[in-house]
Amino acid sequence: MKKGIICALMCLAAFAHPAAAQDTDDDGLSFFKERVKTLGSDEFGGRKPLTPYETKTIHYIADEFRKLGLQPANGDSYFQEVREIATMTRPKNNRITVKGSKGKTDLRFGNDVVIWTNRGTEKIVIPTTDLVFVGFGIHAPEYGWDDYKDIDVKGKIVIAMVNDPGFYDPQLFRGKNMTYYGRWTYKHEEAERQGAAGVLVLHNKAAASYGWEVCMSSHVQKNIGLCDETLNANAIGLKGWLAEEACRRIFAASGTDFEAALAAAKRPGFKSIALNAKSKVELNVQYETGLSHNVAAVLPGTDLQHQYIVCTAHWDHFGIGTPVNGDSIYNGASDNASGVAALMWLARKYQQLPVRPRRSLVFVAVTSEECGLLGSQHYCEHPLFPLEQTALNLNFDGCAPAARTHDVNLRAAGKTNLDALVVAMASAQGRRVNILTEDPAGGFFRSDHFNFVKKGVPTVLAGGGKDYVDKARQEAKPKVYRYHQPNDEYDESWWDFDGTMENLNLMFGIGLAVANADGMPVWLPGADFQRP
Repeated sequence: MKKGIICALMCLAAFAHPAAAQDTDDDGLSFFKERVKTLGSDEFGGRKPLTPYETKTIHYIADEFRKLGLQPANGDSYFQEVREIATMTRPKNNRITVKGSKGKTDLRFGNDVVIWTNRGTEKIVIPTTDLVFVGFGIHAPEYGWDDYKDIDVKGKIVIAMVNDPGFYDPQLFRGKNMTYYGRWTYKHEEAERQGAAGVLVLHNKAAASYGWEVCMSSHVQKNIGLCDETLNANAIGLKGWLAEEACRRIFAASGTDFEAALAAAKRPGFKSIALNAKSKVELNVQYETGLSHNVAAVLPGTDLQHQYIVCTAHWDHFGIGTPVNGDSIYNGASDNASGVAALMWLARKYQQLPVRPRRSLVFVAVTSEECGLLGSQHYCEHPLFPLEQTALNLNFDGCAPAARTHDVNLRAAGKTNLDALVVAMASAQGRRVNILTEDPAGGFFRSDHFNFVKKGVPTVLAGGGKDYVDKARQEAKPKVYRYHQPNDEYDESWWDFDGTMENLNLMFGIGLAVANADGMPVWLPGADFQRP
């Protein structure tokens, strides 16, 4: 984008619309809160795809889009079908036995290992085969790193560490700024490309950025994947997470020094280790296929109506699952009823502008983010509007609760020419911007914007920081772990919305500035991604 266009964007940031600085509309706040409360209620049963609660959820969202005066985005329909498969996978006798040269150990389902498959079959048998420790399980020529060099893993079960070498050595890869090679989804993809029969990702709380309970809540019930015409017959048979203590037992049974092996895997030149351990795996699978749905609507623009800003939020959560303290409904009020409510709030706010934006605004509530960003993947593979004409994706995930802050965190900075716009917009709110380039948890790859990024569509990841306006209130809040747990529920007794509104107004202003600019955002030279 030329210098003049950057200046125009910054001017729009300052003058586009007074509400871009801060919305003090109590009616707008009530509108947002009511929709979070509704979607996060027990009545919606945790919004699991391919259940009756999906039908209830998507029709509620479509009705809200219709009431807001938005047009259907898929011809005359608000729905985009997404063919999926749901599998319930259990190892025979609820355990996998590993026999090594120094003994054997049983991996108990749930406690030691969480496994699943995306194949549509009632039984998967992996004949007795070797286990191979492949370090991080990375093949990355551009970083001079290949954990699969000189080893054949075809038909074998590989164990791969989560994250990438930069997490442990700032001189490797991008240091604490995790690359996609560090994501557990990549480990599965690469193991499949290498012909492995199965892959177990070695869990570590620090490297994964979440505890074992998240692996449990995410995968111990039905797992959902995209489905092809063969019922994914060619997909890798076994996927899973392996608890660290269980992995230690495997290494002990094989006569391999666990600590030494992991230390070697973190250094350049590591050679994967064929463990002196074997296992036969028998999986019993219950599966069903069906159609899930993205819900999409559009607010047409004016003279640039054939270019688009696509706003996304995932509507799904984990449904009804393993009870925790007697509660089995995983409501997902913050994650992500709040994001869907944000879509509706934004649509309402853009609709109320006295002058309609030049570019069209598209609002897509996507399915199955919690299953691996599936709904946004499907949209990007089958876009309702051309991606080459999509100027920007703005994704909303976990928008509330949020307290007001003096600062804004701009994540994944330095990738596009929109950083200056974020700074200008935050300044209009009286807030400073923290430029964040490190991403040890790999957040850049963990929500629906990433599928757009992979296709070359720029994004902005900006939200409240940690310099709270009311520090005492923030300190007094209950310190309870809620991520992917049943207690992620709407609770007005401690939820803050003033920070949420401030953050949403920030994104509203950014979207408006881009929607009205002459040119489209571009990636900076050296960025991993470029427009096709």
